[in-house]
Amino acid sequence: MKYVKNLYVNNFLIGVVVLFAVSCTDFLERNPTTQISGPTFWDSQKDADLALAGVYSRLNSNTFNHEGVYDLAIMAGDANEGGQSLGAASTGTFATGIMEAVSGGLLANIYNQCYQGIATCNYFLENIERVNMPMERITRYEGEVLFLRAFFYFTLADFYGGVPLYTSTVSAEEAKVPKSTRDQVIDQVLADLDVAISSLPNTDYSSSGHAVKGSALALKSRVHLYESDWAAAAQAASQVMTEGQFSLYQDQWQDLFLAKGQSNNPEIMFSTKYLNPDNFSNQDIRILWHGRWNPRTELRDAFETVDGLPISESPLYDPDNWKLNRDPRLGKTMRAFEDPAVKESGEVVEFAYNGVSMTGLVPAKGGNVETLPIDYSTKSEQDWVLIRYAEVLLNFAEATNELNGPTQAVYDAVNAVRTRESVGMPTLPDGLTQDEMRDRIRNERRVEFAFEGMRYRDIKRWRLAEEYIPTLVEPGSGVRRAFDPAKHYLFPFPQSEIDINPALEQNPGY
Repeated sequence: MKYVKNLYVNNFLIGVVVLFAVSCTDFLERNPTTQISGPTFWDSQKDADLALAGVYSRLNSNTFNHEGVYDLAIMAGDANEGGQSLGAASTGTFATGIMEAVSGGLLANIYNQCYQGIATCNYFLENIERVNMPMERITRYEGEVLFLRAFFYFTLADFYGGVPLYTSTVSAEEAKVPKSTRDQVIDQVLADLDVAISSLPNTDYSSSGHAVKGSALALKSRVHLYESDWAAAAQAASQVMTEGQFSLYQDQWQDLFLAKGQSNNPEIMFSTKYLNPDNFSNQDIRILWHGRWNPRTELRDAFETVDGLPISESPLYDPDNWKLNRDPRLGKTMRAFEDPAVKESGEVVEFAYNGVSMTGLVPAKGGNVETLPIDYSTKSEQDWVLIRYAEVLLNFAEATNELNGPTQAVYDAVNAVRTRESVGMPTLPDGLTQDEMRDRIRNERRVEFAFEGMRYRDIKRWRLAEEYIPTLVEPGSGVRRAFDPAKHYLFPFPQSEIDINPALEQNPGY
């Protein structure tokens, strides 16, 4: 049953009509107040399906689509902000170390949008057992929503550390509680995931759009990896690999990020869904027209040459032609600003960006050139991929290398990602030390997941942000970036939430 994809046609209306528990501006406004939540609703499976679609609709926010994810590439030093003037809520400003509780923008969006999702999850969980349908289906729906709640809470913990922990709907007054510790939040995340894993079907994700057992296991692997629990991270990833419901997509790698390649895709494990004409995004407008993000040369230079060597070592690298003899993923991730687009028909189309790239580069990943020429009527429907099987393999490789060094299983996992048919990079050289393998895995994550929101989170958990980010200089202005390890490993709580909740203690340094 293509339930989520089909119901996403109207999911914004559903979210408003059914799950009005959360204000768009204040996550503390939680309780449903209209008559639809009473005896007229939560009766039939149709009601439950509408409500579940409303929960999933919380993913249709900047935090979980191209907007927030590409902004994290700016924070990571893989991109610069382009196409607009820097301001107080500008991600480009945050990247230079100017981050405050009153800043807004990315710093506030993640907090507010995750709590909107959590409140919606809690409301669903408190009402679903009122529905007249088989308990087996109720259990499955509960598993999906617990997975989503874990996803939201883990995102909060990763960016803010300890946060207020709510597992039931609360009033504005009841919400005024101190933050729980990060460990307590992670414990809740793992508890929710364990229930989800036991409740969800062990099937593919892409054909239905529902979270499944593999989705929850993959997220559990990510959580343990970020917590440096190598054994648990490897075990969760290994279970996904062994059960065999997912595999690497062998057709054109770039089609993972376009609608034409996303139906029944064996690699996609969880995503934010879109479907024209009613549920669409501005993804192509932002990537292929506005010039909102300018990839940096540091990311470009991280891609190897086709002999498997870094550009600093390979005789194949030509500094006067950076595109020549490079990892095929490079040209599918970014392009030169002056390059035209070539459609599948062979038609050559100019991009007509709104501004000039400060780095001479523009993103390609997730942009559908078939939509060119673009205007404000362009509606994008490619799903934004949040978890995919390549991550499971690289999670397993990293965790196992930290436990046991570069075993054959580590080589096999990394090489599977590198040598897939549409990439065709050489296997890693034999005889790598543990440190050398660690460096190769980290670089593989950087290039494979470029502009997918991974890099900023990776360099924070590796404690490399304080070393790498201050080496970066902004093109044009010459401003050097800053990263204060005493404060910047966490975002500030939005000042508006501190004002509402006096028990919420601000993160250090803000």
